[in-house]
Amino acid sequence: MLNDDLLRPTVSPLSRRQMLLQAGNGFGYLALAGLLGQQAQAATAGAVAGGVTAPAPGYASPLAAKQPHFPARAKRVIFLFMQGAPSHLDTFDYKPKLATLSGPAGGKGKLLPSPFKFKQHGKSGHWISELFPNVAQQADKLCMLHGMHTDNPAHPQATIQLHTGSVNFVRPSVGAWVLYGLGTQNENLPGYITINPPTGLGGAQNFGSAFLPATFQGTRIDATDRNIADIRNNFLTGTQQRKQLDLIQQMNRDLLRKSGPNEQLDGVIESYELGFRMQGAVPKLMDISDEKPETLAMYGADSGMTQTFGRQCLLARRFAEAGVRFIEVCFQGWDQHQALKAKLTQNCGSTDKPIAALLTDLEQRGLLKDTLVIWGGEFGRTPSGQNGDGRNHNNRGYTMWMAGGGVKGGTSWGATDETGGTAVENKTHVHDLHATTLALLGLDHEKLTFKYAGRNFRLTDVYGNVVKQIMA
Repeated sequence: MLNDDLLRPTVSPLSRRQMLLQAGNGFGYLALAGLLGQQAQAATAGAVAGGVTAPAPGYASPLAAKQPHFPARAKRVIFLFMQGAPSHLDTFDYKPKLATLSGPAGGKGKLLPSPFKFKQHGKSGHWISELFPNVAQQADKLCMLHGMHTDNPAHPQATIQLHTGSVNFVRPSVGAWVLYGLGTQNENLPGYITINPPTGLGGAQNFGSAFLPATFQGTRIDATDRNIADIRNNFLTGTQQRKQLDLIQQMNRDLLRKSGPNEQLDGVIESYELGFRMQGAVPKLMDISDEKPETLAMYGADSGMTQTFGRQCLLARRFAEAGVRFIEVCFQGWDQHQALKAKLTQNCGSTDKPIAALLTDLEQRGLLKDTLVIWGGEFGRTPSGQNGDGRNHNNRGYTMWMAGGGVKGGTSWGATDETGGTAVENKTHVHDLHATTLALLGLDHEKLTFKYAGRNFRLTDVYGNVVKQIMA
């Protein structure tokens, strides 16, 4: 949501709310676009329905496409965030010792063997649980990160660190840094979209821009099993809307000339322009009725328990294909302190088919080679049981995986100990994950900085090592 105080230039005689009121009801959708996230695209400041006018003198979009620091392996990211921390021990980190060593575990409970069968798949021989039969068929595309660890075993802190790199301070999200570093690929769409993000656990902080210009924050979409409503303004023609917007933008640019560089006002200008253009692009892009029945069936987007997440994964592919730089899809509900067998079966049953379809679809369309797909939660689960059939939080060792986008498919990096409780080999911290993600996009995490409060900040703070061993 826009904050009037943050967006109001210090020399402005009008507040944003006053400008919106003067613009009339026809400007309502443009405000909505701002509320959705202030994502501006690489467009000049005078886009007109059916054409583009000359940019305003001296104005350049802060979201114009930029060159990476070095040749990139990936152009975009799709992050499949499994909020709640899925159990690595029951999905992708096979630990047969749990069955043979079942007994006291540090005095805090008994080791809980996985109730699910594991099997090796593909030429890689990845051990994958029976919970993911469809993802298992994609085994040779996956790069397993078995040595993941993070700083805090609490959901809010770990979720925020996974998304921003920091536990203690408000920092820009990963997607905001990516957009800041690379700019946009489509002037009519947000460069950073988050689908169904959690409302708690940091909320908007997980896709916010913090001290980066508001232009770079994520656009939130609460997509369920329905297509987005028609957001076009049906009361005014495109020409009439353009005239209204031109008046407001003239006022904004006058203020910009008077105030000098003003990132907040840049964000307002960009969000209004994007809102105008999105009216034509977004409804069509989010209307999946033009997809072939076999595509909908492949994603499980047509019916059943896979329908909601299947549609979201399909939207992620459509957004990626249309040029969105960073896309996150969140599936919530993996915090299984009890009834793990039943709940994990349900969660995996809802996500397995859509995830496998996304990888297949991206590959068939020639997009997987430059789309980095990341799967995982904020931490893992304990080898010891809890509440009978359940597992507690574990930040000391867990699994995430990557696919496409320049990583070596069919490989593994890192390992946990024999019971899966602690990362012991080639450990990968969240800072390392961020550094590696940026490197695959052609960005040096030590050079991607923004000066704030007198010093240069970066996503990885003073930490992070690129895991070059997983790069193709």
